[in-house]
Amino acid sequence: MFNGFLDASHGLSLERLPALVRDQAAHAGLHEASIYLADLQEDVLRLVTGHGLDAADSVTGQGAHKLRIDGTPAGRAFTQLTPQHDQEAHASCWWTPLLDGAERVGVLRVETDDTSEQTARLVQRLATLITLLILSVRSHSDAYSRLVRTRPMTVAAVLQWNLMPPRAFANGRVTISAALEPAYEVGGDAYDYALADDMVHLGVFDAMGHDVAAGLTANMAVAACRNARRQNTPLIETGEFIERTLVEQLGNDRYVTAALLDLDTRTGEITWTNHAHHSPVVVRDGTWTHLLPCPPSHPLGTGLGIGATMCREQLNPGDRLVLYTDGITEARSPAGEEFGLQRFMGFVLAHNAEGLPVPETLRRLIHGVLDYQKGQLQDDATVLFLEWHGPRPASPETPGALRSPAHEPTPSHETA
Repeated sequence: MFNGFLDASHGLSLERLPALVRDQAAHAGLHEASIYLADLQEDVLRLVTGHGLDAADSVTGQGAHKLRIDGTPAGRAFTQLTPQHDQEAHASCWWTPLLDGAERVGVLRVETDDTSEQTARLVQRLATLITLLILSVRSHSDAYSRLVRTRPMTVAAVLQWNLMPPRAFANGRVTISAALEPAYEVGGDAYDYALADDMVHLGVFDAMGHDVAAGLTANMAVAACRNARRQNTPLIETGEFIERTLVEQLGNDRYVTAALLDLDTRTGEITWTNHAHHSPVVVRDGTWTHLLPCPPSHPLGTGLGIGATMCREQLNPGDRLVLYTDGITEARSPAGEEFGLQRFMGFVLAHNAEGLPVPETLRRLIHGVLDYQKGQLQDDATVLFLEWHGPRPASPETPGALRSPAHEPTPSHETA
């Protein structure tokens, strides 16, 4: 089976993948193998049919081609990151998550009457291999893009999604997870992260406006940030470079707020600069302890001359850092009540106490914010979580590297 996948991997397309998986999995006694990919908002799992550019059209109906994530065995495999054995009416099958580190791509379904641990392990290895094949083709596959969208996307949103890194990452020392809404209409929000040796670089950006121009501004800010940091530019000078780039290209008509942050994964020390952005929140021992203090400078692109300050914070192993834009805290119910920081962090802590995987906590948070506004966000809403596991790397296959530690929920946040 493994050799067959390797031989077919060169020149593979998404359209050919379903038939390849079915044929090769059968060599290992795994029958009727099928791939389901999560949609952009992680509401449903959609079957990869191999029908090409019209694949999305073939899965718009109900039935086996589309499965809800909430309340199904396939969805439990996706949300809990664990294989689920399901005795269906006509077959015994395994549902197994398709994972690349912490990034959830979808699920694999195979039929087999063998429920042994050895078979479960084989299915997981098959799922890992399939995930790698999917990742190798998705960046140039319009079939993939059509399949994971459930409705049309604005030009600004296409700009943003093509700009940003995957929504989840884990390497043993850190887990990073991000969420961004409204997924199909996002304009000015963006996030970024990257690794260089033992350093993790994070950035959250909120551009003025909610249109294509805002998207272009955010894209330019992220590109300038990447260009500076890849030349090993310190954080304060990185902010100055972003500022110069925006002013040179856009005058003073467009600006972004931003939080730029570096984490030394050996020590847990954070250095960061605040450019008129909301302060990140530190979550420790099941409660949120404080906002990271840092004097703010002016928004980048305004040229107001307020210098940035380099601020520092020491994390403990297991600490989680939460960065966000005002579309989260300033979301309003139909009655006009703000979602607010207290409600936001209360939601995070309640799901943190359940020991959910970090990406699942964010999925539920974003759905909670959307439900609060009856599905209509007035502004872009971005959340970026970083969890530092400690200086000693954990095994990438250790479930704890992807999950939140289980804590008792804390009823009050008086220390904030």
